[in-house]
Amino acid sequence: MLWKESQVRNEGLPGGPGMAPDERWSISELSTYRWTFEEDIFRYRKAGFGAVGIWRPKLADYGELKGKELLDEFGLRVSSVSWAGGFTGSDGRSISDAIEDALEAIRLTRELNCQTLVLMVGSRDGHTRKHAARMVRSALKELVGAALEYEVQLAVEPMHWGCAHDCTFLTDIPQTLDLIAPLTPGPIGIVFDCYHLGHDEATQQWLPHWIPWIKLVQLADAHDAPRGEQNRCLLGAGGLPIRELVECLERYGYEGFYEVELIGEQIEHGDYLQMLDKTRHSLHGLWQPGGSNS
Repeated sequence: MLWKESQVRNEGLPGGPGMAPDERWSISELSTYRWTFEEDIFRYRKAGFGAVGIWRPKLADYGELKGKELLDEFGLRVSSVSWAGGFTGSDGRSISDAIEDALEAIRLTRELNCQTLVLMVGSRDGHTRKHAARMVRSALKELVGAALEYEVQLAVEPMHWGCAHDCTFLTDIPQTLDLIAPLTPGPIGIVFDCYHLGHDEATQQWLPHWIPWIKLVQLADAHDAPRGEQNRCLLGAGGLPIRELVECLERYGYEGFYEVELIGEQIEHGDYLQMLDKTRHSLHGLWQPGGSNS
């Protein structure tokens, strides 16, 4: 496993190169599913967030050019663009169509002055795991060159096995790193989503070794491990070790964005403005010594 050969950086408690902690806090547009792109940008900024995780369908409905102008007007940076993928044909598209869409997503990511494109590789769709991995690796090889040209990072996201069936066959970090290892070094890494990966007690033990590959951290809490649909909850409202994971990430040199992604029944029917306020309060608590994220 080539990924195990990396050296882990330990630089104390960095705040990111030139960025204060709160400048690294972002909200994914999936968290406010009922709002339009315009509402997202206005209300995220009003709530005090400096970055947004773009959901491509919302931006497409609003218009890419207008969306870029709106982001510039409100001074919001883009933490990630979600998503491209489906390289196993599991979503009904041909593999060539999925690659073309991903190339377009790379271009869009660059135009939004964003560094990170999230990839969901696709489910097995009846293939053996080895064949699915070969298909995905072949697609990624075609994308790496474009990612280099546009200076974009490809971030492959593993998901908890209890809710991954429609999106990906990658359900933990080791198998994800084994898949992308032949493409490294290069503009490719992983998404570390606390909701999907924080249920495993071994995660904190291995996290320092994974940090060099982490291109984006997504935050959410949970009462239980997912079984079917994702059902995330507000930070501090569940039982995941969010504070411990963040402290570990900071201690061992992660300098990227923390993007809050809240999906599920509790969030969908809740008050989005109240959710934004509570989320920012929880993030402040995570960065206060001895503070609380509740």
